Amino acid sequence: MSNNRGLKNRVAISNAIDREIYEKLKSYSDDTGIPISKILDKAISLYLGSVKDKA
Repeated sequence: MSNNRGLKNRVAISNAIDREIYEKLKSYSDDTGIPISKILDKAISLYLGSVKDKA
């Protein structure tokens, strides 16, 4: 992706997730004011930390 949508410190990705998970994620984001991208950053970091010794 050549222009990366003008992002300087982030990488734009595209992915599909289960509708029920998305609705819960969206609801949590709306309730807390935390952007979905930040929630995903944290969730992915936690996941990668939990499997780093298993790979």
